[in-house]
Amino acid sequence: MDIIKSIEHEQLKNKVPVLDVGNTVRVHVRIKEGNRERIQVFEGIIIKKQGGGLNETFTVRRISYGVGVEKTFLVHSPLVEKVELVRVGKARRAKLFYLRDRVGKASKTKEKLGARIENKEITLKEEMAEVPVAEEVAEVVEPVATEAAVEETTVAPEEAPAVETQEVVAEEVVDTVKEETVEIVEEAPAEEETKTEE
Repeated sequence: MDIIKSIEHEQLKNKVPVLDVGNTVRVHVRIKEGNRERIQVFEGIIIKKQGGGLNETFTVRRISYGVGVEKTFLVHSPLVEKVELVRVGKARRAKLFYLRDRVGKASKTKEKLGARIENKEITLKEEMAEVPVAEEVAEVVEPVATEAAVEETTVAPEEAPAVETQEVVAEEVVDTVKEETVEIVEEAPAEEETKTEE
């Protein structure tokens, strides 16, 4: 593998969603505004897919407030959080540019009847768990003439040292609530105040 392909292979996502032209999808995109980050959802119909490898893109079109809006997303971009399937559409072409001229209900693809809405993913590269390499102890046996000497020179394999385990003891903390009596203070009747003013 040449250097460029090996660098690109590191940048690829492990799992990629299955994207088909004509499907209605909801793309969750991470957006930075100043020092804050939020996730914005863009929902529309996939009108084209192009490229391959790290440069693979897909274009999503939707109509918002009577204006057609198209956004192109990189499949392997770290800013694309996830792509979820909303509706499976019928498409007999690879690129649905004819939807640009349509208005209203005609700007949508027909829905495939009986199609299941499943968010399928393709695994491009599997996460490899690091396996600790066990050190092998080589036994060296020198040739000896007698059988008794051979038995004495064979070395028994060393046992691994015992590992001490400590048990974690969880203590229960019980909160107690104390009841306090509250004295009710009654106000003087308003009649007495009116008499003193007269």
